[in-house]
Amino acid sequence: MDDPMPVARGVAIPLAEIELRASRSSGPGGQHANVTASRIEAVFDVEASRALNEDQKRRVRARLGPRVVAVAQDARSQARNRELALERLRSRLAGALVVPRRRRATRPTAASRERRLDAKRRRSELKRFRRRPGRDW
Repeated sequence: MDDPMPVARGVAIPLAEIELRASRSSGPGGQHANVTASRIEAVFDVEASRALNEDQKRRVRARLGPRVVAVAQDARSQARNRELALERLRSRLAGALVVPRRRRATRPTAASRERRLDAKRRRSELKRFRRRPGRDW
């Protein structure tokens, strides 16, 4: 269980930092579901992690909170639900660790400015034609 789970480029979380809990599933399985604990809950404590640096912890906390939880009860098998829960946890963490690109300010092109002014002129003309005629016609 020392295998690290790759999350993003340069970030891998040891499975020892992820708490896995099993409980009774409400999913498929019929009577089988009443006797087996096949629902898996994967819990990752952001604060206690040594795999993330402070900047990454801050980003994950801001987007997902101090504890990240992923639940799987889709399959009958506990092993398959464990895989699903870990994959869901991995994808949530990967999404939270994405650093958005900075927007570079650009100027509108000459053609787009001309189109905008042309549309304003047409709209103004349309509204002018809708007005009541004045007394001087």
